[in-house]
Amino acid sequence: IKMEIRNGTAVQEFTLEGFPAVQHLGKVLFLLHLLAYLASVTGNSLIITITWADRRLHTPMYFFLSAFSFCECGFITTVIPKLLSIVLSGRQIISFAACFTQAFSFLFLGATMFFLMGVMSLDRYLAICKPLHYHTLMNIRTCVLLVTACFSLGFLLMVIPVIKLSQLSFCGPNVIPHFFCDLGPLARLSCPESRSIEALFYNLVSFLLFTSFFMTVIAYSNIVITILRLPSVKEQKKAFSTCSSHLIVLSLMYGSCVFIYVKPKRANRLDTNRVAALVNTVVTPLLNPVIYTLRNKQVHQALKDALSKVKLQK
Repeated sequence: IKMEIRNGTAVQEFTLEGFPAVQHLGKVLFLLHLLAYLASVTGNSLIITITWADRRLHTPMYFFLSAFSFCECGFITTVIPKLLSIVLSGRQIISFAACFTQAFSFLFLGATMFFLMGVMSLDRYLAICKPLHYHTLMNIRTCVLLVTACFSLGFLLMVIPVIKLSQLSFCGPNVIPHFFCDLGPLARLSCPESRSIEALFYNLVSFLLFTSFFMTVIAYSNIVITILRLPSVKEQKKAFSTCSSHLIVLSLMYGSCVFIYVKPKRANRLDTNRVAALVNTVVTPLLNPVIYTLRNKQVHQALKDALSKVKLQK
């Protein structure tokens, strides 16, 4: 490992510990992660493509969904390719710059996704509770502004702790007890250990999670009240079906992130953290396209029409 004297001995590379308990299953892990990565990227790319190709899906809900799928493609790409190279080559080294780039990209895209989930809750609230004003309120300009705001807030919230941490000294040990560079484990490797930056980071994450969660609870409380007031059972089922996919995705994302970043007594739970992070970085991005497409008749029809056009061209 290269070292450089700069007011002490500075670490220039980190070692990602990965999954030491199952390291003997290298080929199996590689295959599983590769298939999950390809399926996730393909599924999310398909959502983006079909949304932009079919005019019937040119609505605010699918605009936000395509932005969310774009973030998911980037989110999983920041982690899985590096994990695959580690599993395949056995080389667990990651450079200082690459580590902090991965940490920032992961956190920035993750934060943006949570803001987008909050915006999607707002969209469903307006569509169901304010149907007469929906198209006026959720016009193209508003949609673009909301997505831009989500990306901007995600960037601003996460760039501060990452830059502050990158400016600290790292004099060893240089082993990160995780399968990717996350800010919490990195903060504990700085010397002296930076409790203030770690606390700032967890406070920002808590603010992000609870803000988007509060928006979602308020939105869906009003949605449930409005749906229960609908005169027919058929209308109620239709309204619930448009929200159920969103609620399933929310449950997966909030569950894993609250466990990793908000749960107290962080010590002695590294293995459980890694499992929760695996759910967040692999399982959720894999399931989201399936959840949104399998439970959505409009997407089904758009896919059928696209396949029919391809067959006719042949």
